[in-house]
Amino acid sequence: MHHGQMASKRPSNPTQMYQQPPRLLIVHIALPSWANVCSNLCEALQNFFSLACSLMGPSRIPLFSLYIVQNQHECILPFVQVKGNFARLQACISELRMLQREGCFRPQGTSLQLAIEDGLQQFKQYSRHMSTGAALTYSSLEITVLTSQPGKEVVKQLEEGLKDTDLVRIRKLQVVEITKGALECMNSASPVEEPSNEESSVLATDIDLQTIDSDIVSMEIFFKAWLHNSGTDQEHIHLLLPSWSISNISRTRDDSMCLKCDLQERLLSPSLLPGTADGSLRMDDPKGDFSTLYQMVSQSPASCYKLRVIKALKSSGVCESLTYGLPFILRPTSCWRLEWDELETNQQHFHALCHSLLKREWLLLAKGEPLNREHKLREPASTFYVILPSHSPTLLVKAVATRELMLPSPFPLLPEDMPADSLKTVESMLDDLELESTYNPLEVWSHLYSHLSSTFANPHGRFHPSSKSRAVRKVLPSFPVMPRMPESSSPVPHPKEILPDILWKNRPMGREAFNPRQRKLQPLHSTGTFFAWAFT
Repeated sequence: MHHGQMASKRPSNPTQMYQQPPRLLIVHIALPSWANVCSNLCEALQNFFSLACSLMGPSRIPLFSLYIVQNQHECILPFVQVKGNFARLQACISELRMLQREGCFRPQGTSLQLAIEDGLQQFKQYSRHMSTGAALTYSSLEITVLTSQPGKEVVKQLEEGLKDTDLVRIRKLQVVEITKGALECMNSASPVEEPSNEESSVLATDIDLQTIDSDIVSMEIFFKAWLHNSGTDQEHIHLLLPSWSISNISRTRDDSMCLKCDLQERLLSPSLLPGTADGSLRMDDPKGDFSTLYQMVSQSPASCYKLRVIKALKSSGVCESLTYGLPFILRPTSCWRLEWDELETNQQHFHALCHSLLKREWLLLAKGEPLNREHKLREPASTFYVILPSHSPTLLVKAVATRELMLPSPFPLLPEDMPADSLKTVESMLDDLELESTYNPLEVWSHLYSHLSSTFANPHGRFHPSSKSRAVRKVLPSFPVMPRMPESSSPVPHPKEILPDILWKNRPMGREAFNPRQRKLQPLHSTGTFFAWAFT
């Protein structure tokens, strides 16, 4: 099923290239497993929102809301804009962390259903109170239910309880079962498990069922998937390969085979985060490494950005010093506008290309075609890319230097005869180093999360929201229908009372003091490889 059919059918624009749908997170609490999940979940949310609130450029998550389901459902955070609202998100996470000390109850059978219906109603109210343009952008909602209960039972419960509910505004409904134990395999090439689709025979929408581990790293990775562009309204890239004997279904007018691909970021650009090594660069700065392939794609909403393959290269024939900028991943498109036959054929051709390149140990050299030709008499500047295969059904794309960019760099050959004393000294030093077969980035952390969290605090330690977030708070109380709050629950704190955890350590409520600088991410020991695309 292609859930993108419920979204706006207008072409993508630069903002939509980054922006994901509004998110509603429902935490399904039950004894006795909540005590084992609470701390890691709150830590993962804290780390994730320190990133999401700090990223420059268009907001990737426009709206976020959080519900909990105990003996009743409760909205602890109505829909707010993520950027500029770290203080409210911080207070919300603190409320969630408190539940471990206040005690939990077994949820009633209808509580989860009521939370989804109430959250959907809240989203409709928010959309009506936004401007016309913003309301069109936020036309559909994604709902995630985090539960420690058996996922299949929760799915059946939702299928039965929501069969009479209008779900047309829900783009995706997902149940995520949190399990115990460490992940046996974590491959950075596909850090988030592919959900096993449990298609509902009752509802008008599918319910996706996924299982994640209860450790901090696994939950962090799950939330970071929200930063990906997962829209299916349009393919991103047309990869053009010369061909003379292919079927008409994949041909273009210039007699090239066209593989329709979606583009995905491999990692977040440091230039989009304040205070990092490259923090002086901005996304709209032409000197920034972000203004490459991803930006080119976002600037071509009318037609897809085209990469035309020029020639093949031996995998050992490209020096890594010639590549620059961020790497990006190509995968077969999942655009819902295409016919099923075309989608299937496109995917088969893409997989065949990956297989053939691996077998031959080849890379591809491709030229980015200009977005427009305003000056027909002047040849526009082009960017060239190398395309690398992997053992997964994906390709890696990296920009490669051209003649104009090269600087003279004479590199003499390394002398064969080395002084025996120097060689012995260096060999002895190298023998003392710990040797690992692969680089696992999940075992290396730079304390970036604590640094980003500290940037939202003033010298007195108080988190201060922006004027934009204060304006949103003034709008929310005017809604005709507010979240249902159980009588036994604690009220959501007033915005003026929002303080970081570090100021709550002396309160008589049993909260732990929170010092992000004392938090350390435990390394995840992985057997997976992180060199899916490696030069030989």
